[in-house]
Amino acid sequence: MATPLPLNCCRQKCLSRPFPSTRSFSTTSTQLALPNTIKKAGVTVKGQKKSARIKSKAPPKPSGKPPMPGERKALRKRIVLSNTNALEVDGLVDLSREMSGSLEKQVGKVVGLEGATVDGLRAVEAFKTTQGWGLFRRPSVLIREESVQLGRRMVGVEQKKETLRVVVDGARGTGKSMLLLQAMATAFVRGWIVLNVPEAQEVVNAVNDYAAIPGTTPTLWSQPTYTANWLAQIAKANGPVLNTLKLSQKHNLPISVPSDTTLTRLCELGARDSDVAWPIFQAFWAEITAPRRPPILMAVDSLSYIMDLSQYRDPDFNLIHSHDLGLVKHFTDYLAGARTLPNGGAFLAATSRSHAPVSLSVNLAITQQVERQKGEQLTERDPYERKYDQRAESSLKAAEVLILKGLSKVEARGLMEYWAASGVLRQRVDERTVAEKWALAGNGIVGEIQRGALRMRI
Repeated sequence: MATPLPLNCCRQKCLSRPFPSTRSFSTTSTQLALPNTIKKAGVTVKGQKKSARIKSKAPPKPSGKPPMPGERKALRKRIVLSNTNALEVDGLVDLSREMSGSLEKQVGKVVGLEGATVDGLRAVEAFKTTQGWGLFRRPSVLIREESVQLGRRMVGVEQKKETLRVVVDGARGTGKSMLLLQAMATAFVRGWIVLNVPEAQEVVNAVNDYAAIPGTTPTLWSQPTYTANWLAQIAKANGPVLNTLKLSQKHNLPISVPSDTTLTRLCELGARDSDVAWPIFQAFWAEITAPRRPPILMAVDSLSYIMDLSQYRDPDFNLIHSHDLGLVKHFTDYLAGARTLPNGGAFLAATSRSHAPVSLSVNLAITQQVERQKGEQLTERDPYERKYDQRAESSLKAAEVLILKGLSKVEARGLMEYWAASGVLRQRVDERTVAEKWALAGNGIVGEIQRGALRMRI
C-alpha cells in the first residue's frame, strides 16, 4: 500500500498550480486573452540626457515706466498731514508763544499747530510716517506732563542764556519722537533757530560721500553731500528768522560771499555746491552763535547710532568712530558740555527702541544718570563685558535724562475725546472705555492706545 502524502505537501502542490487570469463570473475566454506584455527598459545612448528638455521662458518685460532715482524713497517717506474727510474740532487752540510759557493749564488737552509751524516742522522732517497724521483734519499735539517740564526748561534757558542738554528715553511707543516734535514746535513759535537730524542712521551708515578734513588731529571726516542737503533743510525751515540776520564776521571761505549776505543766502550757497558745504556750515554756526543772535535748538533722533563705530572706513580700512565724523562731533561736544551756547539753547536727543542697535554704553550712561538724579548708588560696568565705549559714556555724562512712561488716565481721556471729536473714534468715551484702552495699552503707552482704538478692527 502506498504511503499517503503529508498534508503540507498537498497544500504546496495546490498553491503551485497556475490560476486562470480571468476574474470570477466572467465570460471571457482564457485562450483569447492577450498575454501581459513586459516593457523593456530602453537602452540609453551614451551622452543622452534622460530628463525632459523644457525651454525656459524669457522674463516678462516691464510694461510700466521704471521709477526715477530717489522716487521710491520719496514715496516711502511721504507724509500726509491733513485729511479733508475728518471733522473740524471746534474750540481747538493753536500753540503760541504765550502758551508755550504756561502749558500747565493745557495738560491733558490737544492743541493745534499753526501753518507756519507746520511748514517748519515739515522742512526739518520732524513728522514720522508712523504717527498717524493722515487721520485728522490738521496736525495737533497732546500736552502731557513731560511736555510742560521740557517747555518750562526751554523758556528758562532762553531767559538765562544757558545750554540745556536732555536725552529722552522710554519704552517703545511712549512718544519720544513726538516729544522732540513738540520741543521743535515750541522753538519755532518762540523764534529759535532749529536744526534737526531726523534719523541718525543716515549719518553713519556709509551711504554718503566723505572726505578727511585737512588740519585735524586726530583726523575728522566731513560728509559734503549730507551737509549740503542739511543746509538746504535749515534754510527752508528757518527762513523767516535767517532772512533778518546778515553776516557780522569775516570768514575764510573757498568762495567769495558779499558782506551783506543774509544767513539764508549763505545756507543756499552751501547747499548748491557740496564741495564748500562744510566750510560754509562752520561759518553759519559762527554767525548764529555770535552775540545778540536767537537761541538754537538742535535735535537728534535714534541716538544709539552715533554712539558706536560707523560704517565708514579710513585709508587703512579700519572702521571710523562716529564721533570722528564732523557733524556728529559737533553735536556730541555740546551734549557732553565741552562747548556752550552764548545765546542760550538746547541740545535734545531721543533713543529708539524699534530699530536702533543696542548700545551697552548708552544704556549704562542713561541708567547711571537716572540714578544720579535720584541720588541712588550708581550701577557699575559688567566686568565680563567688553563692548563698552568710553567715548559714548563720556558724551552723555553731562546730559539730563527724561524718562517717558505711559499717559495718565486724564491725558488718555483728553486724547480719546479729540479722536472722537475728529470722527475717527466711533465709540463713546467714558470712564469705562478709557480705563479699558489704558489698561490694554500697558498702562497708557500712547502708541498702543492709538493702535487699539484707531487701527485695530475686530
